[in-house]
Amino acid sequence: MAKTSLPIEVRGDNRQRLGMPPAEFLRDYWQKRPLLIRNAFPAFQPPLQPDDLAGLAMEEAVLARLITHDDKRDRWTVRSGPFNEEDFASTPPRGWTLLVQDVDKWDADVAALLDTFAFLPSWRVDDVMVSYAEDGGGVGAHVDQYDVFLLQGIGQRHWAVSNDPAAPKDFRPDVELKQLAIFEPTHEWLLEPGDMLYLPPGVPHDGVAIGNCMTLSIGMRAPSKAELTGDLADFIAERLADDDRYTDPDLAPATAAGEIDSAALVRVRAAVPTASALDDDTLADWFGRFITRYRSAQTIAGPARAMTVPALEKHLAAGREFLRHPWARLAWVHHGRHARLFASGHAYDTNTGFARAVCANPRIDAKSLDGADVDVLLALVNDGVLVPSRGR
Repeated sequence: MAKTSLPIEVRGDNRQRLGMPPAEFLRDYWQKRPLLIRNAFPAFQPPLQPDDLAGLAMEEAVLARLITHDDKRDRWTVRSGPFNEEDFASTPPRGWTLLVQDVDKWDADVAALLDTFAFLPSWRVDDVMVSYAEDGGGVGAHVDQYDVFLLQGIGQRHWAVSNDPAAPKDFRPDVELKQLAIFEPTHEWLLEPGDMLYLPPGVPHDGVAIGNCMTLSIGMRAPSKAELTGDLADFIAERLADDDRYTDPDLAPATAAGEIDSAALVRVRAAVPTASALDDDTLADWFGRFITRYRSAQTIAGPARAMTVPALEKHLAAGREFLRHPWARLAWVHHGRHARLFASGHAYDTNTGFARAVCANPRIDAKSLDGADVDVLLALVNDGVLVPSRGR
């Protein structure tokens, strides 16, 4: 199919939420062009209500923002949570938005929405952000540097999008939010509950609530090259011996004081490893640790009292489950004939079957742990990645 004939709007159903097979979506739209999927979730019922979201925004550990727009003065105000009842009682009658990050970590029904996106690598998914807005509420025209699926949950939202690759992307200097100074949409839609808009990185867009409105944003992790490079540099530096230093046994007499000559630069290049100098195992080891802690708002703590091997064996014998901590992020790679499992920045060498099982299932029962690596299982429990259930 020619690129010019690709539709920007399709219709989904319970069988194909993307309006097409995932492979076709990835080939034609993923990181390439926007797509509106009407009826992606037929007869959609939101997994939480506005009062639930407001209650979550009052919690100390939750990342939440309250954004208010004064239409007459075009003045934007941004406040960070936690909030209280008085904060919500004092909001204006229109033009405000509540944004709550990582709602999937706090609400199992919201987390269940991620099953729809299982065609993407699980480590690529960041979070489900939920926004509630009164009439006219929004965050202004902007661009995101990551892929996002915008699922309409309650009410209506007017979306304007520009798929012009030459669209200007300079920011307004007078607003705390990174809003676009110029925004000229090429497409506009009114989304109803169950409709979903996919936007690749860098696409200018603006969403405005029509009446009371809730939107669920499924965002991807997209580390910048600066973040990747910085973390890789730290990773390598931790593994270099202190006595492994810059050397110059071939030093010639200096011809000019203070000069860093070409020979010195060659030595510096040899002394500072880069990603291209890493073997596959080392690169995979670094990336697995990095991606499983990247953009994590909370740090997992182990239990107050460490589990022992006998206690673990007793738990398994009783057929009880282990629950994956909601903040745990997991990945794994083949490591020789075995596997290396990554969890929240840590690495565990184990067997492939165990790594697959732990990554695939938020609830791990004794049957799925047949052939489990007991030592690694114990480490995951004591590191707080897996939490033993209290029984059935």
